[in-house]
Amino acid sequence: MTNAILAEGLVKRFGQTTALNGVDLAVRQGTVLGLLGPNGAGKTTAVRILATLLRPDAGRATVGGLDVVRDAHRVRGLIGLTGQYASVDESLTGSENLRLIGRLHGFDRGAAKARAAELLRDFRLEDAADRAAKTYSGGMRRRLDLAASLVARPQLLFLDEPTTGLDPRARADVWDIARELVASGVSVLLTTQYLDEADQLADEIVVIDHGRVIAGGTPDELKRQTGAQTLAVRPALESDVDKVRAVVAELAASPELAGGVVTAQVTDPTVLPVVVRRLDDAGVAIAELALRTSTLDEVFLALTGHRAEQEEEIRA
Repeated sequence: MTNAILAEGLVKRFGQTTALNGVDLAVRQGTVLGLLGPNGAGKTTAVRILATLLRPDAGRATVGGLDVVRDAHRVRGLIGLTGQYASVDESLTGSENLRLIGRLHGFDRGAAKARAAELLRDFRLEDAADRAAKTYSGGMRRRLDLAASLVARPQLLFLDEPTTGLDPRARADVWDIARELVASGVSVLLTTQYLDEADQLADEIVVIDHGRVIAGGTPDELKRQTGAQTLAVRPALESDVDKVRAVVAELAASPELAGGVVTAQVTDPTVLPVVVRRLDDAGVAIAELALRTSTLDEVFLALTGHRAEQEEEIRA
């Protein structure tokens, strides 16, 4: 399958800070590549290089077969970019925003108006077309921002943390739109801190940390990569949580407690009956006991030693 985006050995420094330190990645045509990493890992820097907004200090990258440095102007004609925050003009209406962008892309008045109407319909914003964008909800502004990035019908779309700050329903709307775009042939590079988002949307995932690629593969391959499963135990009595954690700590490293459930990464499935026996000996009644495949969030923690929300983002 043809690569829509190919990056090899990308390096970018800001003063004494190395944001990217030899990053390789490839987005296959008509697929979604999820670029994961904690804040400060270099995700946004990589997107800005691929979108021709930054020049790499070393390495090379092509988008649609065009070099992002030598052919920057032509690359811009192929791509759409949606950042973390809506970039539309809030004093203009939804329709005016899209028509303005169409005119900036060289559409005549009729074509710009028709394209705006088409996108407003596709993104379920027809009823708000003549309202100022500042009156839109967060989810509506995000849909308008996505529509704006698609006015020129890009072949490739960069979604840089597109659902930051959105409620669950608005996030689901963005996911549905992304799926529809990919089904129509658009290739997507998605950066996100939300591991469930990558699990839902990405065909393949690249994990970067401190500017380096540390893992890659399909979501299922990454889940298998650690060779671990997650043991989850919920006691019937909340007062027994400390006893449960103590028992689990004897059999697995670094148990965690969240919502009354003690979890830990294990590699030996025979640990399950051992836990049952020891808790029974301790007189602890169990309300929930499970051994399941690790989630991407748990894989990410195992790979990086921290969760995706930690550290501060390096902004170019």
